[in-house]
Amino acid sequence: MENLVIIGAGQSAIQCITSLKKEGYTGSITMIGEEEHLPYQRPPLSKGFLDDSINKERLYFKKLDFFTENKIQLKLGTVANKVDLKNKLIFLSDETNLSFDKLVFATGSRVRELDFPGNNLSSIHYLRGLEDAESIKNDMERSKDIVIIGAGYIGLEVAAIAAKKNVTVSVIEMADRVMNRTVDPQISDYYLKLHESNGVKFSFNNSLQEIKGSTTVESVLCSDGSEIKADMVVIGAGIIPNVELAEDAGVICDNGILVDEFGQTNHKNVYACGDCTSHPNKLLNRQLRLESVHNAMEQSKTVALSALAKPLEYNQVPWFWSDQYDHKLQIVGLSGGHDNVTLRGNTKDQQFMLFYTKENELVAVDAVNNPKEFLICRKLVANKVKIKPEMISDTHTNLNDLI
Repeated sequence: MENLVIIGAGQSAIQCITSLKKEGYTGSITMIGEEEHLPYQRPPLSKGFLDDSINKERLYFKKLDFFTENKIQLKLGTVANKVDLKNKLIFLSDETNLSFDKLVFATGSRVRELDFPGNNLSSIHYLRGLEDAESIKNDMERSKDIVIIGAGYIGLEVAAIAAKKNVTVSVIEMADRVMNRTVDPQISDYYLKLHESNGVKFSFNNSLQEIKGSTTVESVLCSDGSEIKADMVVIGAGIIPNVELAEDAGVICDNGILVDEFGQTNHKNVYACGDCTSHPNKLLNRQLRLESVHNAMEQSKTVALSALAKPLEYNQVPWFWSDQYDHKLQIVGLSGGHDNVTLRGNTKDQQFMLFYTKENELVAVDAVNNPKEFLICRKLVANKVKIKPEMISDTHTNLNDLI
């Protein structure tokens, strides 16, 4: 019987397993995960799970019965220390090894940790896994002054949850606006005002210099010389793809594990999917490494089909979302390189969209509180429609007519 091993136990791993079984894979499947948990959803960790609107049980993709019934071998709480591709062996932290015929790296990513004086104090948090979220949630219950480092998606989502708990929330950001890497200044300004209206304070063009305290956090010293009172700090400084295991095994990596459009690495029968990969996208005509649920799911389906010798090219337009308070931001496409931005709707109505075009070709859309039209926009961006600004800005224009 063929042995297929998946290293990783996140979104891409469970989707790969689900797709393999759906497509009739009859070989043995083993999943190796560093955490003790069954695969769970990460996006709610900075959203619904933190404010208790989503309980722990709802985070899990599948119950244990699914793995038992489908004869999936689980190696949870286990680290893959080394992969020997020549002899097709994986050496594990429990001092055992696994043989494989086909291998999938679904190793995901980890938080970027900062080095600063005071980084060993208690009540300093990063958010990536379930234990992180539980620790933040527990700390938040007794906190009065929370400082958040970074005004990206994670930082702002945590700030929104904290602000609803009537504590003092301060956000320190190196750039001059929130979400500066991913959205237009109009979106940044809208969300800045939203957070400020909920009592959140911001300090831009500033950075963490030191965290002071005896055993736990007492204050945060910033690069501009200011000092902010704090009893809890959450750091959101981005993530790093977990490529070291693959790279040490001889798999080519460059800002991610390099794969082709079928999820294949430079080694036969060795694949990769999810946050850890760098892959070509013909629709966008560029190499990408994406940190998104959509990519993790769809690329994993491609890898499953490749392992079954049913190759189907992975070629989709990426999309993302963020929930802050009761406002939903949805993004499709990558807006870099646009030459025009057109507003549809009115920011004062708390429902609007930004359309990014290049030579009148639609390349990306940001939607705030407009999920219905966003679904249409996903098709418009994928179809690379040519569209004039006056057509977009006219809210009487039915976007369906443009597909």
